[in-house]
Amino acid sequence: MALHHHSDGSWRVRVDDEDGTPCGAGVLLDDRHVLTCAHVVRYAGAAPGGTTSHVRINSVACRPEWSRPARVASGTWVHANGTQRGDVALLELDEPAGCGTRTKLWKAPISGGTVRVYGFPHADPVGMGADAQLAGSGGRQGEWGLMKRVRVGDPWIQRGYSGAGAMAMGGAFDGRVIGIVVADFVDGDAKAAWMLPTETVLHYLPRIAELGFYDGDPATELGDTGGALQDHVLGDPLRLALTQELTRLLDSGRPGTVVVGTGGTTAVGDSWLVRLVRTADPAARAVVSDAELTGAPGDTVLGLGSIDAAYDARGRSVAEVCGYLARRFGLPGGDARTVARQLLRRRPPACLVVGGVDRAQDPQALVEDLLGQLAARARSRGLRLVLGFEGVPPEGLARDVSLDPEPIRGAVVGGVSADRAQEVVGLLAAEEDAAAALEQEWGVRFFAAPRLPPRTAPRLRVRLAVARATAPNPELTAVHDQAAAARAEVARFDRGLRRLVRTQQDLSSALELHRVRAARYFGEEDRPLAELHAPAARALQTVPIDLATARRSVGRYADEVNRRIEEA
Repeated sequence: MALHHHSDGSWRVRVDDEDGTPCGAGVLLDDRHVLTCAHVVRYAGAAPGGTTSHVRINSVACRPEWSRPARVASGTWVHANGTQRGDVALLELDEPAGCGTRTKLWKAPISGGTVRVYGFPHADPVGMGADAQLAGSGGRQGEWGLMKRVRVGDPWIQRGYSGAGAMAMGGAFDGRVIGIVVADFVDGDAKAAWMLPTETVLHYLPRIAELGFYDGDPATELGDTGGALQDHVLGDPLRLALTQELTRLLDSGRPGTVVVGTGGTTAVGDSWLVRLVRTADPAARAVVSDAELTGAPGDTVLGLGSIDAAYDARGRSVAEVCGYLARRFGLPGGDARTVARQLLRRRPPACLVVGGVDRAQDPQALVEDLLGQLAARARSRGLRLVLGFEGVPPEGLARDVSLDPEPIRGAVVGGVSADRAQEVVGLLAAEEDAAAALEQEWGVRFFAAPRLPPRTAPRLRVRLAVARATAPNPELTAVHDQAAAARAEVARFDRGLRRLVRTQQDLSSALELHRVRAARYFGEEDRPLAELHAPAARALQTVPIDLATARRSVGRYADEVNRRIEEA
């Protein structure tokens, strides 16, 4: 008997109809089971009630090649035609493949990264690979993850790729199957495709879990992931406003740390946070209808997969929190500070929610050794971090936004209308956006640059929404006054950073002016002057720019140029 060999990706198989016409692709889980799309089985005529009872599974990575008839396992054909729902089937081979392959589907973040799929376009029996960029959600409803092409002109997903395993390329999950291709979209140069994540596959086909064909931790361990969305929590103006503000912050893609209050005198709880996280969770999406998602109030639904990991720290040790994060992101793990460094280096940057921080077994150690390390560098490293506290967060915890549900206290001197308060908060929000853009462009370039103030507008909008619902409300004046104070702080930041920018530009202009003067008098190759010019140019270009050092270097060069010209 010939020895059996197979190349990398031995799980790659082709699904043909009974006449041998390629209909799609599949994932060989072991010698008896193949995962594919339900519509591929339907194309082959072997769906329940179809024209035939079986398809043929053909190897594409094994030598010698093999082919086996296969049938849909009882109760495992799931297809809601015309929706972005389900579309999976588990096939059982009539005879073992004899390949010896055992493949696991991995639960992994789908908000970004690259995958490779292998399909059979134009009924090509040999097949072709295509790379795609994970892009999270393709819309507000459904449970399919969007994929976009990496480079124009490269092979792209089309009919014949359905059922193909989506294999992660690079990163912690390199070479692992994290879902299957379910559909493609081509409209001229506009091309996209969709995949069904592992967690959704497992919901529809629990037998895969029973057989042990999966690994990895779920996207969320925050609250109950079963049942319908708890939309009744949005009937409360405070919970609705908190949900909408956090949705906008996460949808904006802006990195940074958001500290959320879930306790205090308002007793707001975390039901709204759990509900919002579930709208992004692939496993939860499978039990939430499209009607629930599309019928929810605006800015209360996140894109599929937009939160990479969510964890409830209440009663948990630091080691348990670190263990979940390491497993979820496929990190090597280690102590808390090591895991923090691994998360900060991860690409693409993660979006992470940790609730009940101050109810962990050791909240101080959890903050100091893990979450505080992440919070301090989240904005600079692209991380989006949401931390929930039932009580008062630690004073020294770095944060870019504080969504504190507590009422804003302040002396009421004269009444402020809701419209006037909203106008001032709107001005503040626009100025905070502009300040953040300025800081992103210039802030990291200077040594000892002024620190961007935390965003205040999101919290003020929350309290404004509550105050408007009970107007006239004395809190409107407090909201107005805090917005005015925050605008003044943002203006100070803006002036301080722009002053550094102008100084750097003025020094650069002065250095160039004296370089041109020196070249006119002494030529471009004057070595003594070049030796003074080089450190001055480096001081103005090397990040972080130390303007004091740059000013001295430029001054030395200018003084020498002036002295030489006077003596000439």
